[in-house]
Amino acid sequence: MKIAVIGAAGMVGSRVTSEAAERGHDVTAVFRGEVPASLPGGVSAVRGNATDRDRMSKLFTEADAIVAATRPRPGLEGTVPATITALLDAAVETRTRIVVIGGAGPLRTPGRPGQLVVDNPDYVAPEWRVIAAASVAQLDACREHPADWVYLSPPAVLEPGHRTGTYRRGGTTLLTDAEGASRISAEDLAVAVLDELENPRGEEHFTVGY
Repeated sequence: MKIAVIGAAGMVGSRVTSEAAERGHDVTAVFRGEVPASLPGGVSAVRGNATDRDRMSKLFTEADAIVAATRPRPGLEGTVPATITALLDAAVETRTRIVVIGGAGPLRTPGRPGQLVVDNPDYVAPEWRVIAAASVAQLDACREHPADWVYLSPPAVLEPGHRTGTYRRGGTTLLTDAEGASRISAEDLAVAVLDELENPRGEEHFTVGY
């Protein structure tokens, strides 16, 4: 499969790039800034801004699937809807499927289906609420778009760790473990992304966790 990863320099995008290469896919890693000196085998690197629709359309022409792993710089959270809309515009123009790696904000709180995670301080600390709210707006932008998209919400805690190759998959409610924690490593989130690309489930919005 030919996969374009937008945001390949980030915590998630870099791990999706590596996971895809390890599985033998042909990966185009798109970087907003400088391109790394070394990349995994099977990965080609290009420069590009996610908001440049014409540039993205050209990159997507040869892709079988797109992974959008962009994340705004602090203070620019309000740009999230416009960024994802530009990527979706390019994806619909080239008729390419796109997996959007978003946030946990739009998920439902376990046991409280009427409350979104963004509004639950048990999972979203005050300092994280702005980016969580941006993920809600991001999903809303996807829902309003005709592109062939799927939105993956990570659990409440997503951080670098180890690849176990195992995870649980859920729907639109936050997943927690027996102790009430909601987390996954970026490495295992990448596993879930590639599993979805290789074997689509047909769901518009889903989450994963341990």
